[in-house]
Amino acid sequence: LRSETRRPAGFVRYERELRSFERGGSARTLPPRAGCTTRVTFILSGKDKSEPRFGMTMLLPLVWVTAIAAGLLALLLVQKLFFPYFWSDLVFISRLLRYGIRLEVYKKRSKVVTVLDRFVQQAARIPDKPFIIYEGISYTYEDVEERSNRVAHVFQQRGAARRGDTVALLMSNEPDFICVWFGLCKLGCSVAFLNTNIRSRSLLHCFGCCGARTLVVGADLLDTLEDILPSLKQDNINVWAVKMECSLPGVETLLDKLQQAPEDPIPAEQRAVTSLKTPTLYIFTSGTTGLPKAAIITHLQSVKAAGGFWAYGGCSSDVIYISLPLYHSAASLIGIGGTIEIGATCVLKKKFSASQFWGDCRKFNVTIFQYIGELCRYLCNQPKNEKKHKVRMGVGNGLRPEVWKEFHRRFGDVRLCEIYGSTEGNLCFMNHLGKMGAVGRSNFFYKLLFKYDLVRYDKENDEPVRNKKGFCEHVSKGETGLLLSKINEQSPFFGYAGSKQLTDKKLLRDVFVKGDVYFNTGDLMVEDTDGFISFKDRIGDTFRWKGENVGTTEVAEALELVDFIQEANVYGVEIPGNEGRAGMTAIIIKPDRRFDGKKLFQHVLDHLPSYARPLFVRIQETMEVTGTLKQLKFRLVESGFNPSMITEAVYFLDYTGKCYVPLTNSMYNSIVSGQQKL
Repeated sequence: LRSETRRPAGFVRYERELRSFERGGSARTLPPRAGCTTRVTFILSGKDKSEPRFGMTMLLPLVWVTAIAAGLLALLLVQKLFFPYFWSDLVFISRLLRYGIRLEVYKKRSKVVTVLDRFVQQAARIPDKPFIIYEGISYTYEDVEERSNRVAHVFQQRGAARRGDTVALLMSNEPDFICVWFGLCKLGCSVAFLNTNIRSRSLLHCFGCCGARTLVVGADLLDTLEDILPSLKQDNINVWAVKMECSLPGVETLLDKLQQAPEDPIPAEQRAVTSLKTPTLYIFTSGTTGLPKAAIITHLQSVKAAGGFWAYGGCSSDVIYISLPLYHSAASLIGIGGTIEIGATCVLKKKFSASQFWGDCRKFNVTIFQYIGELCRYLCNQPKNEKKHKVRMGVGNGLRPEVWKEFHRRFGDVRLCEIYGSTEGNLCFMNHLGKMGAVGRSNFFYKLLFKYDLVRYDKENDEPVRNKKGFCEHVSKGETGLLLSKINEQSPFFGYAGSKQLTDKKLLRDVFVKGDVYFNTGDLMVEDTDGFISFKDRIGDTFRWKGENVGTTEVAEALELVDFIQEANVYGVEIPGNEGRAGMTAIIIKPDRRFDGKKLFQHVLDHLPSYARPLFVRIQETMEVTGTLKQLKFRLVESGFNPSMITEAVYFLDYTGKCYVPLTNSMYNSIVSGQQKL
């Protein structure tokens, strides 16, 4: 009756009959009346129990359904307005929880499943699937499984490694790096990955850190040991070369012995561990400003890192391009471990080449690549745009916003997934939404699982700000602060091998209450109102000039906006008679371009405050970087700005001439003597 557009003849009687029946009448059918073509049956309560009830009792559920629908619509509107990422966050955190639950199950069991166990499982499940593609040659899961068994048998038969030993590995990227690594782990050994760039004193220092008594060295790196071989022998360190033969005295060879070794599996009991917190690797920091530190990597950390690709949606059909050095955690733990976790294939590159990158991606149908921020920058510096490829995702860290934007413009809609976390740290952020410039995202769910804080930091005194009670102070949303991560059962910190002092230096105690302990990341970060977290600077990458703090990252980003500058490395140099350090930058000029002192002068005048403008510019052909493409500043700082001691061209910021002019010896002497106003 309510749906009628007009009141037909007889409608009044229908209403009267309805009110009468609601007071106690029985079911009754009224014939059509004039002007109404619908036969209407009133089924009234209480008279005919076999019939459905009509009236107010039937209307109440409709009211409830309408109210619930309206409420859900209102909630959806509120969610869209105030919590726009709620469902994306929920889906992503649910994946992490599923992976975390598996780790919790491992913790409760007497026998845990490690990354190596996972590899053995995959080798049994998909033996013929390519695991590694190296220089065009494919190595299946079964190939690596059998070769690593051979490695284990050789070291076991020769008595060179036993359960509980630590063996150092000095090798470039190649399949045998992984075979030796896995073979030693099958014997229950821990493996120390040595940085291939370190030499002499630093290299010897590494053995003292981790307690290794055996060294396995790649064929291409054996010559780097000649000057320290006597010291190694004196310290009773056995050296094995991954070669068929070697003329150096006292050096054992591995490849010739592998040919005679059996492929039989080593009993699983040999590698079994009862706790995920058992150390499995030692990974050394780059040592750019001092001797390397050996970060302790447990099975817990390696299993967590192996879930990175899976968390971002990686699957068994993916082909992953790894050109970062395996001696660092990004390539070994996330790259190789992640490939194993999803049962995928990895294309292993001995060394990154920007000119070969896209050709390799097309040739091997690469779908995921690992990156460091500078790697993407080098790709953007290539002359050609490349959009004919199958790459759908990049996983890494350190990507600056301007490079991120340029990468998309040049190479298409590739999903770039930032992961934040240091090798030894107990905290990880993941930018699962792909927000440009963010290293990660926090939300309500994340904060329930991980305890971190951003606190005020005094750059001048190089320490966190403490209030009158001696506790640190939180920063507001949008304000830069030092990132600290609470150390507890869920987020342990295992520290560094060989030095309790180095471990203690990374800890902050009594941060918010007496007795609490936090891991000091050393990174200045900012969290915006939407929960996106962005990297601002490293504590060590700042210097003070003219009473102000200068962030090297900020200045470098400004300089790289100049059309003829390809790359800039900013640092501070000491000038006699002046407090702090003056800004200096080493730059690389783009191909077919030239240095323009007037243009650079005007640019820094427009884009940088006076205290942040580099006083000196050093022209370089190549930038010195670590194995993970991180810029080295230490040697540049040490060499200063004396033109007579530097072979490259050096320019000085001349306000009088409104130009960067060549720095002469007489000008240098004038600056050092204080005659030149700065």
